[in-house]
Amino acid sequence: MNPVIIAVAITGSVPRKKDNPAVPVTVSEQIESTHEAYEAGASLVHLHVRNPDESSSSDPALFESVLAGIRRHCPGMIVQFSTGGRGRDQASRGGALHHKPDMASLATGSVNFPSIIYENAPALVDQLALSMKEHCILPEIEIFDLSHIYGMRRLMDAGLINDRPHVQFVMGIKNALPVEEYLLDVLLSVLQRVAPNATWTAAGIGRHQSVVIDWVLRRKGDAVRTGLEDNIRIDRERLATSNAELVRIAVDLCTRHGARPATPAEARATLGLAAG
Repeated sequence: MNPVIIAVAITGSVPRKKDNPAVPVTVSEQIESTHEAYEAGASLVHLHVRNPDESSSSDPALFESVLAGIRRHCPGMIVQFSTGGRGRDQASRGGALHHKPDMASLATGSVNFPSIIYENAPALVDQLALSMKEHCILPEIEIFDLSHIYGMRRLMDAGLINDRPHVQFVMGIKNALPVEEYLLDVLLSVLQRVAPNATWTAAGIGRHQSVVIDWVLRRKGDAVRTGLEDNIRIDRERLATSNAELVRIAVDLCTRHGARPATPAEARATLGLAAG
């Protein structure tokens, strides 16, 4: 069976406890939730951290504490820090990269979100990419628009990232890429022309999570993404009880497509990362 990386985005910057009590916001909750997801089959965790009031934080000490706990309890798991901009000061978005996670998210252009402009000016993108390069961190390029693929190519041509980045297409955020299957094929065709050595995945937001996972698996993607950051529900009537429950759904979808969850070692090999 083909190994597929299952990435779990455990927290994000938007959902709160009032939305779903299972959203992990403290350091201990995030470590425990990641460990449960790891045991369920996740080999990569995408991290945001939160302030005591549950707002999005850039505190390097919080990132460091969660990183240490995951490395202690989840051997080999790939840890990816967010450098996303919702609720965070631009100047501090890369402030935790010196802790040297395996990966970090990197958006290569701006996009309209429902209530804000997610601003990624070229100078900021270059600065974040350079910091990742200096700390030997693999970027996950977040694609919210077709032009962002060419923004990634600009970074490759400038020597700020290598020619084998990991790419994630984000589908289902209002005002950005809609959840349309033909669009995934368009994006993939452009990616294969612009960065033929890239690995890739796609994220479906909200009720589209499982749909997009299915599309990725049909196209033999390198990874799928799940987690409470993107989706807090199992269906209209029921909230997800944990990140691990969402991971188990992703595992079941993999099985239906003749695939299986990649081990941490296999995930690292796919992405070209050193052994954990």
